[in-house]
Amino acid sequence: MQSSKDIILALEKVLEPGKIKTDTESLDNWGRDWTKIYDVAPLAIVFPKTTEQVQAVVRLANELEFALVPSGGRTGLSGGAVASNGEVVVSFDYMNDFLEFSASDRSVKVQAGVVTQQLQDYARERGLYYPVDFASAGSSQIGGNLSTNAGGIKVIKYGMSRDWVLGLKVVTGAGEILELNQDLLKNNTGYDLRHLFIGAEGTLGFITEATMRLARSPRNLTVLVLGLNDITNTMDVLKAFQAKLDLTAYEFFSHEAMSHVLAHNDVPKPFESEAPYYALLEFEAEAQAQMDDAMGVFEECVENAWVLDGVISQSETQAKNLWCLREGISESISVRTPYKNDISVVVSKVPDFLNEINRVVTEHYPDFELIWFGHIGDGNLHLNILKPENLEKDEFFRKCEQVNKWVFEIVARYQGSVSAEHGVGLVKKRYLEYTKSAEEITLMKGIKAVFDPNGVMNPGKIFD
Repeated sequence: MQSSKDIILALEKVLEPGKIKTDTESLDNWGRDWTKIYDVAPLAIVFPKTTEQVQAVVRLANELEFALVPSGGRTGLSGGAVASNGEVVVSFDYMNDFLEFSASDRSVKVQAGVVTQQLQDYARERGLYYPVDFASAGSSQIGGNLSTNAGGIKVIKYGMSRDWVLGLKVVTGAGEILELNQDLLKNNTGYDLRHLFIGAEGTLGFITEATMRLARSPRNLTVLVLGLNDITNTMDVLKAFQAKLDLTAYEFFSHEAMSHVLAHNDVPKPFESEAPYYALLEFEAEAQAQMDDAMGVFEECVENAWVLDGVISQSETQAKNLWCLREGISESISVRTPYKNDISVVVSKVPDFLNEINRVVTEHYPDFELIWFGHIGDGNLHLNILKPENLEKDEFFRKCEQVNKWVFEIVARYQGSVSAEHGVGLVKKRYLEYTKSAEEITLMKGIKAVFDPNGVMNPGKIFD
């Protein structure tokens, strides 16, 4: 490996002036993500503007034997964008152009650094819709979304990020530029390498451009929040509403989660009565018939004692306020040093799965406050454990490591995933075996060796 000075000098030759940062503040800012639990120590931050510049950086990494870490919006929660060992961080902040739009194909080609909300706004201005959405849409970038196959709040209808990718341009770990799938809807010519890079967390190569599908804009989105009698009623309510309506979202949150939102934000309580859990449903009410169906199902749910109370949005403002009850949870609990888990099981198993985890955690640590919320319509649960005020942070995290083992043993027994949408990164890699078999992990390592023979691309993430 060359000296730090030689690496910086070589990088300066392939990048535009001023597109390398080595000051302490920049290294700390671009060297981490939202996990905030790892020490960071990158060598430098580089800001390429083209695929060719990314390629030049990757070739230098192979030649001079230094490692690379990708950096998008840095909103990840698994440590996938953490640089702790003298890596060069490749930021896509300056690769943020919209390259090509086709109304007839309902598609747009973007660079990897385009922010999710920018893509949503771009589509809206053209009478179309980009449906992948989540709380970090204002800062997350498309390249990072695809590298973790981000999901969010609309998966029940629209699927994951990978479902909206027509084509990719990538730079492999060997420094090759690949154009994958040629933006085709139908292409049945062997292995679809595009999908290897989606969800790979930058360990095979870096996504530099993506052609994204767009959809028609939804009409009169209406939100319904229901107070549930018991967590098992989430499945009863889901089945009843899906029999009549095409839901665009089906979220849930606990009473404890909503209490933090109400205390932290200027958001009205949905209704006076209280419930242990709440469901948030969204659907298109294009005509009075959909509203009539919704109210009919609501009355059925009340009659069956699945639902204690409910409210339906009568305006766009009210719909936004109801969504705040769900979307404001992460921010409202952030002051309590939450320990986060992002897990999933088959939808029908969610109630038993959640109850079993509740029993195990509260039995061992009754002073831990558990905050549940998530995308229950696709089986994705977010378990947040809040640090007791009288417990030191290090001791809290040590206990949570033990909780992880119990939780992931339950995940394995339910044949679920230890990471539903945030990726593996550093946080989950020691638990990969709870979801992937030894044979699968061996094959994954073999795939990495093909695309990244010298191990320069985001080393130490997903597996060692």
